[in-house]
Amino acid sequence: MESGNVICVQRYHSPCGDLMVGSFNGRLCLCDWAIGKRMDLIGGRLRRILEAGFADTPSDTLCMAFSQLDEYFKGVRREFDIPVLFAGTGFQRKIWDKIQEIPYGRTVSYGELALMAGIPSAVRATANAVGANSISIFIPCHRVIGSGGSLTGYAGGLAAKKMLLELESGVGRFL
Repeated sequence: MESGNVICVQRYHSPCGDLMVGSFNGRLCLCDWAIGKRMDLIGGRLRRILEAGFADTPSDTLCMAFSQLDEYFKGVRREFDIPVLFAGTGFQRKIWDKIQEIPYGRTVSYGELALMAGIPSAVRATANAVGANSISIFIPCHRVIGSGGSLTGYAGGLAAKKMLLELESGVGRFL
């Protein structure tokens, strides 16, 4: 049950690796790779901005997120319709909004994303905002690549990024 100052979190076992998925007051606020120190940084930011603590407990929002992730990995879902809650700066939220406009199966470079956001000179800041995305897959930052088509940093690792892009290109199916 979601209420008050609790971020409901549960682990999701994806074909690309484990994800920590979280919801706050009926909106998805977390879907991030459960590896490395990144979860500490993302978790701290969420606790600070939402003024909430984590509880390992189910919620209707998490059930919906898991169902949509299952459909995505089966290759039958191309768009997500779960309400999201961005916990970040105004600039980050602007970039995350633009990431959602990248169509399934397509990629854009960091420079193209900065241009989409109307700030073509802010490529480095755009890349930093992409890296701060706490709602992976739902906010498909894996669709943002380096110039010339190179795969560059991804919180879940480059192998996971490659798998997600292959899934969306029709090359792979996981479930």
